[in-house]
Amino acid sequence: MNKLSLLVILAAGFLSFTGLAQWENLFIASSLQAQSKSLFNGKDLTGWHVDVPQMDNNSKVKNPFIVRNGLLVSLGKPEGHLITDASFQNYRLELEYRFAAKSGNCGALVHVSTPRALYEMFPKSIEVQMMHQNAGDFWCIEEDITVPDMEKRRGPKENWGVNGDKLRRIPNLTDGSEKPLGQWNALTIECLDNSVKVWVNQDLVNYGFNATARQGQIALQAEGAEVEFRKVLLTPITTLSN
Repeated sequence: MNKLSLLVILAAGFLSFTGLAQWENLFIASSLQAQSKSLFNGKDLTGWHVDVPQMDNNSKVKNPFIVRNGLLVSLGKPEGHLITDASFQNYRLELEYRFAAKSGNCGALVHVSTPRALYEMFPKSIEVQMMHQNAGDFWCIEEDITVPDMEKRRGPKENWGVNGDKLRRIPNLTDGSEKPLGQWNALTIECLDNSVKVWVNQDLVNYGFNATARQGQIALQAEGAEVEFRKVLLTPITTLSN
């Protein structure tokens, strides 16, 4: 076999391998996309239920979670939570949200379980903060999580806790990732085994591990400010143990 023939065979093999790799990557991406599921259908709150204490005994209290112009809206008051009916484990949650009128407070909760476990309001969970200029903070609500530089970020160890007046907040790594008020923000939360990672507009802003929960429902808050959601997308993450 002459050198020219050998080069032709090698080139053909390389192109075949490259093409196979490209098709494989395309297949994986398509499979992930096929597995992704919007938790909001754009029409109603199917798949969710509302937990608002003020609605318990007063039929005149309005539900703070509505659908408006194809958007899922948290009106902010009365305070409470919109919780998925289903529980999830090992997933990536993608939210796109904005404060509709003025800045304020809201949150996305993962590993949700016991309702009203804290202050007869907040369900047992790990909250990913959405409060303006604090997006990406962790708040420990009867569940706990560890981050690097724990004492520097959370405060004195003897004051840590998951309820009452304990230090439950773990600040994010950067408060400069949010867009100006009125613009849409992308919040991505990845829950994998006992770890939770958070991105705000593609910036990694928090990472925790040794979480005391690995699965649960997902919740969105009504906590004072009106917030619009146009994307609530969940993608399962397949692990070797699955």
